[in-house]
Amino acid sequence: MPAHAASTIDIGSGIVAIDTEYQRPQQDASHLIVEQGRVAYVDTGTNDSVPLLLDALQQANLDVADVDFVFLTHIHLDHAGGAGNLMRELPNAKCVLHPRGAPHMVNPEKLIKGTEAVYGVERTREMYGQLQPIDEHRVLVVDDGQWLDLNGRKVQALFTEGHARHHYCLNDPASCGVFTGDSFGISYRELDTAAGEFIFPTSTPASFDPVEAHIAVDRIMACEPEQLYLTHYSRVTDVGRLADDMHDGITAYEKIALSCSDAPDRSTALRDAMFDYLSRRAMDHGFEGGRDALAEIINVDVDLNAAGLVAWLNRLDKGKQ
Repeated sequence: MPAHAASTIDIGSGIVAIDTEYQRPQQDASHLIVEQGRVAYVDTGTNDSVPLLLDALQQANLDVADVDFVFLTHIHLDHAGGAGNLMRELPNAKCVLHPRGAPHMVNPEKLIKGTEAVYGVERTREMYGQLQPIDEHRVLVVDDGQWLDLNGRKVQALFTEGHARHHYCLNDPASCGVFTGDSFGISYRELDTAAGEFIFPTSTPASFDPVEAHIAVDRIMACEPEQLYLTHYSRVTDVGRLADDMHDGITAYEKIALSCSDAPDRSTALRDAMFDYLSRRAMDHGFEGGRDALAEIINVDVDLNAAGLVAWLNRLDKGKQ
């Protein structure tokens, strides 16, 4: 059991948000979907999150045997790092994965090495611990558009590959919502203002694609959602305005990257330009904390976004050769 009770929010329609406590409070969420006593998790956080996820299940008066699915929107470790250990606790669950992601959860060796390339070996082990493989017989590989049945509640996997080529979203008509993983960006509650929710795209390495990112937003909006459930951080409701902001942000990221393509140090130039852009947007949105307070909230995302855009530029360079 965790050292303290999991922090949860009952969103309604059988959905519970669980704070995975990744890096800081309200930075990373897992979600429960509960349908007449049967359960699914959407994303898991890291190994450190697993006791919290199990505690949230107990808070809801549910048992590990009640869980039918663990939906992993993609295999970045802030979303999927705890899946192997969680699956060991869930005797009846299937882990639902994109076909490009499934092999790396069955054998996580390449996934670990890829993460180490971003964070370094020591930092990766500190953040994510030892990844546990998932038995291939307990993996369900989904097709694009496939419907799955959670005790009569139909949910649909939709491939949204702009953030990562192994990403899908989960359409949940019962709640008029979509679980978006990272395909609809990041919206931290600390950045909410009188103007509403603040959102920005996430271009984490190594396969961010701005063209596909636009397509992903449009696919999500084609479900006509009334609310979206983001991993970073949970429910947002002003979906029309936020979709426009996402498109504007993806276009801005592309322009920022291209403007830094000839810089002697692309990484530094992109990081500085990314923070300046997001700072201007946040201040225009009414954030009153100042640049230092904003940096405390988004610095990790700025670093990852910049690294992802460097990777995108490098792929463009290879295409020109």
